[in-house]
Amino acid sequence: MLVTVCGANCAIVVAAVFWVVSLLGGSRALRVGLALLALGAFVVLVTPEPSVIRASVMAALAMLTILLGRPSAGLAMLSLAVCGLLVADPWLAATPGFALSAAATGALLVLSRPLMRGLGQWMPQPLALALSVPLAAQVVCGPIVALFSDQQSIVGVAANLLAAPAAPVATVIGLLACLAAPAPLLADLFAAAAWLPAAWIQTTATVSASLPGATVGVVAGPLSAAVVAVLSIAATLVLVRPRSVLLRRSAAVVVIVALAIAAGRALLAGPLAAMRTPQAWSIAMCDVGQGDAVLIRSQGRTALVDTGPDPTALQKCLAATGTTRIDLLVITHFDLDHVGAAGDLEGRVGTVLHGPPAEAQDEQTLQRLASAGAMLVPAAAGMHGRLGDAEWRVLWPERASAAYPPGNDASAVIEIGGGGVPRMLMLGDLSAAPQRALLARGIGRYPVVKVSHHGSGDQEPALYAAVGARVALIGVGEDNDYGHPRDDTLRILQATGTRVLRTDHHGLVLIGQDDGRIAIWAENHGRE
Repeated sequence: MLVTVCGANCAIVVAAVFWVVSLLGGSRALRVGLALLALGAFVVLVTPEPSVIRASVMAALAMLTILLGRPSAGLAMLSLAVCGLLVADPWLAATPGFALSAAATGALLVLSRPLMRGLGQWMPQPLALALSVPLAAQVVCGPIVALFSDQQSIVGVAANLLAAPAAPVATVIGLLACLAAPAPLLADLFAAAAWLPAAWIQTTATVSASLPGATVGVVAGPLSAAVVAVLSIAATLVLVRPRSVLLRRSAAVVVIVALAIAAGRALLAGPLAAMRTPQAWSIAMCDVGQGDAVLIRSQGRTALVDTGPDPTALQKCLAATGTTRIDLLVITHFDLDHVGAAGDLEGRVGTVLHGPPAEAQDEQTLQRLASAGAMLVPAAAGMHGRLGDAEWRVLWPERASAAYPPGNDASAVIEIGGGGVPRMLMLGDLSAAPQRALLARGIGRYPVVKVSHHGSGDQEPALYAAVGARVALIGVGEDNDYGHPRDDTLRILQATGTRVLRTDHHGLVLIGQDDGRIAIWAENHGRE
């Protein structure tokens, strides 16, 4: 979002009215009076949110000083506006929007000039002026944002700089479209013209937010706010260069240490990620939150069974395991928690083995993968193939079966083993009924099982008893709303002597074979 956008919009409306009335020869009192009326109408039009109220009250006070012929005192006006509004409505003190708006305005009044002078030592003055405005707001608002948000923007200053020129254009044309409502054709013309600057602002926001490293995760609360405040103060001191040598050096040390930590984390999460994990694995259960994503590797060939919902979490897992190419992508079914990150794999997949699609969106997902070079293969019981030296086979669903419609109960169930891969059964999201049908056909023993439906309570105990797995993998999100994995399911696995490894507790889980026995490495518990 644009920094102090409500204040900027109020200023645009007031300035436009002043300019028009001045052209018509109106007196100062008339200019102020009409600007106040326009400002009130604008507040009603955009709805009186806390930041809008703050901006409009401050603008009204500014016009009052003009009417009285006194020089403008921005900081005093801001203080008067904030105090007056809090006296009138103390609950505004608890609204983040009001706090951010007032803090950003104060930052522009107090910090923008020193920052402009400091930046002017390193760059042309016009660029320093443009950067100083969003940077001042970012420095002051960062600690407030850290109180209630678990993310801090790294690209906010650049995004604001790119979007700012379009804001006044969108405001003026959009306001004209509202005023022209009695003339629909004219209103439509203004609305169509406002689309371009509005689209520029939206595109800037979405593209900048999707850039790698655009945000940094933090734990919302006072501690994070204090850390962000220290970093913000240090960065400000480095730029404005105070006279105190001790302050300058201390601030520089803080900034250098912070940059070094950030660079180290970026390297460990990117190019060096694979060095943090053992390489002798053949099965990897990715930690993708509430969802499934399982990697299988044999003789340099890699399969991925489901993708999880979050492309960022999946990419983190692929980086940690050194995976760049997916030879076989299995989409067991098309629920978001199993296919949400599939679009991020376009151009990196050889073959897609998929369960039955249910909706047009499912077909679109497949077509995007196909258009990027993947071969599509509908999964059906009896199909088999090879992954390196490992062999895989589809056990479920039956081809063209009407008994189980597309979705959980028609999930593709895969077995794989050999070539250094422990024999493994992956049950998709099957409920108890299709589990019993699968059991009735005969089921073998598997050292590793991927538990169905994130450990939901709808399980068939006899199936897990027949499988007799030594290790059970559960892809599940921490503190998820479904209560997965259910206690009943955990008791079923405990009764069969199965070791449970769940991503919400263990993080990334790697499994390999070591002299015929299963070797386990869990991100949160080390090697076992």
